[in-house]
Amino acid sequence: MSLLDRVSTLIRANLNDLIDKAEDPEKMIKQVILDMQNQLMQVKTQVAIAIADHHVLEKKHKDNSDKEAEWLRKAELAVDKKQDDLARAALERSMSFKQMAGSFDCLVADQKIEVDNLKSALHKLEQKLAEAESKSEMLIAKHRRARMLAKASDAQMAIGDRSHSATFNRMQNKVQRAEAVSQVKSEMAGDNIDDKFAALEKQDEIEKLLNDIKARRAG
Repeated sequence: MSLLDRVSTLIRANLNDLIDKAEDPEKMIKQVILDMQNQLMQVKTQVAIAIADHHVLEKKHKDNSDKEAEWLRKAELAVDKKQDDLARAALERSMSFKQMAGSFDCLVADQKIEVDNLKSALHKLEQKLAEAESKSEMLIAKHRRARMLAKASDAQMAIGDRSHSATFNRMQNKVQRAEAVSQVKSEMAGDNIDDKFAALEKQDEIEKLLNDIKARRAG
C-alpha cells in the first residue's frame, strides 16, 4: 500500500468505530495516534522531497529554454555572416532544446500536482491527528460507559460490503493500468515510421526558420 493510500485510510478512520471494535480501546486509540504520528513524519519528508524535485525540474526547464534562445541567436549570427549551413545546425540545436524544455514543462506540471496532493494529505492528517489527540480520553470513557449500558451494540460492528467495493476498485485500477500499458506499447510499435516523418517535418521547420531569419535580417 502506498504512503498516500495509508494516509487516506487513517484520515477516513472513524475513531468511535475503532474503539467500539477494539478489545482494548485505550491500547487501540494510542496505537492509532502513534500510526498517525509516524505517517505524519513520512508525509512531511515526502513533501520536502517532492518540493525539491519540483525545483530541480523547474531549473532544468529554464536551462533548456535559455539554451534554446542562445542557439537561436547563434543562428541569426550565422545568417548575418552568410553561413547558412552553420545557421541550420544552430537552428537544429535550438529546436532540440525547445523540445526538451517542453518535456520538462510537462514534468513540472505533473510534479506540482504531486506536491499539492501531498500537502493536502499532510494538512488533513494533521487535522485528524489533532482531533484524535484531543478526543482520545473522551472516546475511551464514552466506550466504557456504553459497554456498561448495553453489550447489544456489538451488532453494529459489522463492516458491511465496503471491503468488496475496495477490492473492485483495486481490480478496476489494475485493468486501467494494463490498458494504458498496452496503448503505450502499441504506440511504440509505430515509432520507427513516425520518427522518419518527424525528421522530414523537422527539416522543413528548420528551412522555414532559416528563411524567416533571412527575411527579418534583410528587412
